[in-house]
Amino acid sequence: MVTFRQRCGLNYPRRRMGPKKKAGGGKKKKKDAPGKDIGILSALSTQEMTKEQLEQQVLQLREELKKEQEERNYFQLERDKIHTFWEITRKQLEEKRAEMRNKDKEMEDAEERHQVEIKVYKQKVKHLLFEQQNSLAEVQIDATVKMKVAEEKYRENEVQLRKHLNRRKLQMKEQEMASSDVVKNVKMKHTETMSHLRDDFNRQVSEIETKYKEKMHQLQEELKLQRKTDLHELEENKNGQINSLVKCHEKSFSDMKNYYNDITLNNLSVINTLKEQLQKSKKHEERMEREMLDLNVQKRQVVDRLEKAQGELVELRKDLENYTKDKRLLANNKVRIKVLEAEKKELKWEMEVLEQRFDKVEEERDELRGHFVTTLNEVQQCSNLQSIVLERKLAALETTLEKKDAQLDKVLSTCNLAPEDVTVVTQKVEDVLDYKNGAIKQLQFELARACKAHNDLLRAYKEKLAAQGLPQVAPNFKPLKPSTVMQDICKAPASLQPMPS
Repeated sequence: MVTFRQRCGLNYPRRRMGPKKKAGGGKKKKKDAPGKDIGILSALSTQEMTKEQLEQQVLQLREELKKEQEERNYFQLERDKIHTFWEITRKQLEEKRAEMRNKDKEMEDAEERHQVEIKVYKQKVKHLLFEQQNSLAEVQIDATVKMKVAEEKYRENEVQLRKHLNRRKLQMKEQEMASSDVVKNVKMKHTETMSHLRDDFNRQVSEIETKYKEKMHQLQEELKLQRKTDLHELEENKNGQINSLVKCHEKSFSDMKNYYNDITLNNLSVINTLKEQLQKSKKHEERMEREMLDLNVQKRQVVDRLEKAQGELVELRKDLENYTKDKRLLANNKVRIKVLEAEKKELKWEMEVLEQRFDKVEEERDELRGHFVTTLNEVQQCSNLQSIVLERKLAALETTLEKKDAQLDKVLSTCNLAPEDVTVVTQKVEDVLDYKNGAIKQLQFELARACKAHNDLLRAYKEKLAAQGLPQVAPNFKPLKPSTVMQDICKAPASLQPMPS
């Protein structure tokens, strides 16, 4: 049998609808019957069907048509939604791609600008380095010139200060001699005045002691007399009171005797009644005593409870005070913790700053160490070269001097000169020799001074390394040994060496 779906050409799958649950079993049975009829009708052809079966098939087809129309509308709505969603996402994708292209262009432009700025800054850094090198060279030249000028001024000031110091020492010695005499005289006067004052004070102390001893003796006698008079007055008052009491007692005794005689005579009849009342009162008293005992026991219990309650109250008050104290301490500790945390943060920040400074200082130390080693090598090489050059000059001058002496002797022996001419020539030769000897001594002095400067620099470098706790960087450096002639000059500082005469 051809269905309505196949006639319309709708080949999409049918929507599966879940069966609706309804209460009551009778209705389910009524619905199951048409299902069976539909299965039977589908097996028959339209010519074999009756009118009722055809009507049922028409109703079934109409229901299927409604269901198919509803499903078609639903699927059309879903298709429209999917289409609109797809268009929206496509537009968003195009927009995002456009944004990505713009961002890529911006990144490329920024990268190009960054490269250009890097090149500009590199050129600036090169110019700055070149200017820094020029300025460093100029500063070094100025510093060397200023150092030389300062050394000359320092030498002149040192000479003047030495002279001034010697004058001051002489003045101080004279003042010390004069002040020693003055101090001796002052000490003598002081000892005399101290002895007079000591005698005066001893005399005053003895007078005061005697005076106050007399006063103490007088006070003791006065107090003894006052005590005796007070005792006599007390005895007289006691005797008077005793006599008055005896008289009163005798009078009261006579009155009581007369009174009790009257009572015995008048109240014999009352005694019997009183005896009965006495027995009753005794019973009542015994009952009251029992009640008193019970009340005393209750009172003790109440007192014990009160004492316990007071003790607990004291403990609770102490606990309350301790609680308030603990609360205050807790608040103070919280404030202190906050302050300590703030200090901790500050100390961390300071520690980081100090670590950065320490790293910078270590870098500078390493640079200075390398610079110092290089300068020390250069100074050692220069000093060695100067010493070698000076020694060679000295040896050359000595050889030339010997040659000149030999030539002079030959000339004098060959030329038969007068003694006056010989003395003039010898005087000139001696003057030339003195000049040459002075030049030799000057060169020796400069050699010793260079050796001394080298040794002082090496010693100061080793002391600095030892003070900083660093190992010896240049153990191959050895102190220079000048000649034995100039060892006395080398004992003085390099900048304070005396010129040779």
